[in-house]
Amino acid sequence: MIDGVYGETDGHLIWAAQLRPDGSPAPGVRVYRHGLATAVASPGLSGRDRIAVAGEEADALILVRDVLREVGPTYRPFGEAGLIDGLVRGIPQLGHGGGPFLWMETTVPHAAAGPERVGWLDAPGERAAGDLFARHFPDSYAQPGRPGVRRWAGLRDEADGRLLAVAADAWSAGGCGFLAGVVTHPGARGRGLGGEVSAFVVGELVRDHGRAALMVDAGNVGAVGVYERVGMRGRVFGAAGVD
Repeated sequence: MIDGVYGETDGHLIWAAQLRPDGSPAPGVRVYRHGLATAVASPGLSGRDRIAVAGEEADALILVRDVLREVGPTYRPFGEAGLIDGLVRGIPQLGHGGGPFLWMETTVPHAAAGPERVGWLDAPGERAAGDLFARHFPDSYAQPGRPGVRRWAGLRDEADGRLLAVAADAWSAGGCGFLAGVVTHPGARGRGLGGEVSAFVVGELVRDHGRAALMVDAGNVGAVGVYERVGMRGRVFGAAGVD
């Protein structure tokens, strides 16, 4: 059954819906329900066709099986790790799509207040951010100029003006802002700069959307610690794909 996303509290469902100012899902997004399960199929979201799923496992099995038949095999279900494990066990064509990750979010504005030396970048600053990714993080989904990446925050060296750390407001929409593309120049790592730009962006996203979220590999202990220090809390998630 296709339905609206109204009343949902799971941040990843709200994010996947890419809600417009009138509260309706973005073009191309489809929201489905069966019993106590909800699935949101969102094309081209953060570099992939995704199905955000939540709810009771028995209902989710029926729902996701039907949704995959409708939207096709390029879509990857993601949600809480235990639920994804159940979907992989119960839907023969699904397999695990990599290691576990954390869905992290916060709704507390003051938890993400950033320092004054961090700010949104202008066009030349975004070009400098592009160079930073080309040299040091070429595999990032969020990069300057890519669809859905709205704006970049950066922190510069006070002595020579070099861009040292950046973070993006990317794939944000009504009810859920999204932090991505956090990178620090290798020569400036270990100084907490990634945390500073993250704190600034998270604070802006909470003020604009009421919630800020991100995804990070569960094994990336350093990054998880940074995001916890700016007020974010995580749940272990998994993803699956059609084999």
